[in-house]
Amino acid sequence: MKPLKDQLKGAQERVRAAARTRSAVKAPAEPEPPIKPDTEPDFRTLFKDVRPLKASGKVPHKPPRPSAKPRFGHGHAATTETHQAAMLQHMSAWFEPAEIDVRHSRDGMPGNTLRRLKHGHWPVVAELDLHGLDRYAAQDRLVVFLHRARERGVCVRIIHGKGLSSNGEPVLKRMVRQWLKSHPDVLAFCEADDRCGGSGALMVLLKTRHRE
Repeated sequence: MKPLKDQLKGAQERVRAAARTRSAVKAPAEPEPPIKPDTEPDFRTLFKDVRPLKASGKVPHKPPRPSAKPRFGHGHAATTETHQAAMLQHMSAWFEPAEIDVRHSRDGMPGNTLRRLKHGHWPVVAELDLHGLDRYAAQDRLVVFLHRARERGVCVRIIHGKGLSSNGEPVLKRMVRQWLKSHPDVLAFCEADDRCGGSGALMVLLKTRHRE
């Protein structure tokens, strides 16, 4: 029995030694919290090197916001009506008129202008024949012709035909006269006499071209 007691005593001594060893090992220390300053720097301290800009003395322009429903005065309405009237007058040359104008004279022209034009008071400086052309080609040809004719004089003859070969109503006879009425350089026109084509041709009086 003695040897067993000695063994137990030795084991107890080993256990106590192991316990003393474990207690001698210290646990890792926790990290210390950062040290906060007693007071934080204020705004002036942080931006003490900043220099304010000098006042320019300029006042920015702030235009008023437009109204959602603008109101137009009488002047604007008059301008709009004038513009619409001019546009309609220009567009009227695109459509075939209901009637055929035998003669035309602008407002303000002397009363004997058409009579003098028909009887050859102004010499004919150029002539244009539109036979065989459709309305689109005829209009292009007429515009170029009138522009060039003003270099020569003020009176021209335009032959559009009587439309006897057309199916139904004559087309060019109506359209040419409508185009001439809306052309800014045409002062007057009338049907030629029988010797120069009668109702199938027109005598046209143009504005005088100012020489520079």
